Amino acid sequence: MNNSELVVVHTFSDQFAADVAKSALDAAGIECFVKSDDAGGMRPGMWVGNGVQLVVRAEDADRATEILNSSDS
Repeated sequence: MNNSELVVVHTFSDQFAADVAKSALDAAGIECFVKSDDAGGMRPGMWVGNGVQLVVRAEDADRATEILNSSDS
């Protein structure tokens, strides 16, 4: 990702749901990444209180939100 502003478009309660949503955005050509605080994988359950975030560039946020909302249906 380049140096543009990054925003969280959704916070998930589990890693699997975040990964599925990331796949949908990847398929639509939207660069994104999943962010969770798990101490670099050393403490896998550490993110539970904060959730798992899906992050995109600010300019892609509206389109990403539309895609995520349409996949909820």
